[in-house]
This record gives sequence, structure tokens and C-alpha cells, in this order.
Amino acid sequence: MQADLANALERNTRLDARVRQLEKRLSEQLGEQARRESGLGSPPDIDQLQRRIAMLEQELVEKSRELEERTEEPEAARAANRELTRVLNQGIR
Repeated sequence: MQADLANALERNTRLDARVRQLEKRLSEQLGEQARRESGLGSPPDIDQLQRRIAMLEQELVEKSRELEERTEEPEAARAANRELTRVLNQGIR
């Protein structure tokens, strides 16, 4: 249960970060849309670079999430192993 709780807390942390990232991205896109509609938009090359940056930021978030998930699996397995070892040791005594 403790491993499940730890995993749930980690997932919650990741989801909070994802929500913040999406809120920031939405805000930037709405701002960009408002600038374009008002005629004050950036030159096309800057717009293209900003889209590329947003895409790379998204890729970074996804890769970070993958790394966290791969890190969690061995940690959960080690925690379960420790618990089993503790139970076995108590049973031997």
C-alpha cells in the first residue's frame, strides 16, 4: 500500500506539472492568436521558431515522464522486495 501511495503521489506530481505546462502553452497560444488577429503578430520566421520551441518543450515533457516511469518501476520493485524480505525474516524468527 505504501508503494501504491508513493506511486500515486508521484503520478499526482507529474500530472500537476503537466497541467501547468498545458496552461502555459494555452496562454501563449491565446496570446499569439490575439496578436495575429490584431495585426500585431510576429514575423513568420519567429512564429515558426516559437512553434518549434513549443514542440521541443512538449517532447521534453514526454521524455521526462518516460524517464520517471522507468525510474518508478525499479523503485516499486525494490520496495516490494524489502517488504517481502521483512515478512520472511519475521516468519523465520
